[in-house]
Amino acid sequence: MRLVAHDISHAYDGLTVLDGIDLEVAEGEIVCVIGPSGCGKSTLLRLLGGLERPVSGTIAAEGAVPDDCLNPFTYVFQDFALLPWRTAAGNVSLVLDDHRLSPAEKQARIDDALARTGLSDFAHAYPRQLSGGMKQRVAIARALSVRPALWLLDEPLSALDAQTRELLMDDLVDLWQRSPFAAVYVTHNLAEAVRLGNRIIVLSRRPGRIREVIEIATPITERQQGSPEIEARARELWSLLRAEASEADRELADG
Repeated sequence: MRLVAHDISHAYDGLTVLDGIDLEVAEGEIVCVIGPSGCGKSTLLRLLGGLERPVSGTIAAEGAVPDDCLNPFTYVFQDFALLPWRTAAGNVSLVLDDHRLSPAEKQARIDDALARTGLSDFAHAYPRQLSGGMKQRVAIARALSVRPALWLLDEPLSALDAQTRELLMDDLVDLWQRSPFAAVYVTHNLAEAVRLGNRIIVLSRRPGRIREVIEIATPITERQQGSPEIEARARELWSLLRAEASEADRELADG
């Protein structure tokens, strides 16, 4: 399945936040979205996932979803969105409860998702007993359990410390290498975008328009965090964003 968005514009109370966005996400492709604060990155993600409808433009999913897919789209948020009264396994099972699965099928999906995220030994642990990185692994396991056609990730690593963030990036690369998934990945972290993205969409300050589309030729599995290539591409992205990021900060402060 691929996702195609054409000429997307959106506004809140007459304030235009996105204008004329064209975006395609191919099967197995990670598209990272960066831009100044307030440029509409998270709004774009909500539109793509169907949580809101654009003022104008079209969004369409083309092609078949995998046979074992329960939700074509699934979100991973920066705040983990875990229920504190449910264990890790219970939080994963939450997204399976409304699907017609036998108890054995449901348990198999939970066990598989926890195993793939290194959480099998913590299946019965509650969120309060888990580190920030482990909480986000539970959120990723929850997404894995429905085997989505497209992941929508809204700054999933921004609440983590630098060391944990790098470990989670390695985890995401490993998951993608074993079973390439399509994703739209919103982030403020430029090195993170270069590390994970097949393509990087650079949005302008509000109203968000596509300024640049950066192709990263080096395979995701061959990129090393902190390498000269990643640092150089991150500096390139910052040179595109710096002036507009400063203007956006002033606009938010004035607002």
